[in-house]
Amino acid sequence: MRLAFSRWGLAPAAFWAMTPLELAACFAPATAPPPLDRPALERLMARFPDPS
Repeated sequence: MRLAFSRWGLAPAAFWAMTPLELAACFAPATAPPPLDRPALERLMARFPDPS
């Protein structure tokens, strides 16, 4: 609880409303998404074209 209140800035109500899965996610190491490769970038560009 000390960590949640002091570091995470959670209010007591927010802490007690957390599910066990949410609490476990707070302690899991942060992982970065994989880098964007060219085919994925092209799919995004086709899906969200630049309007200009």
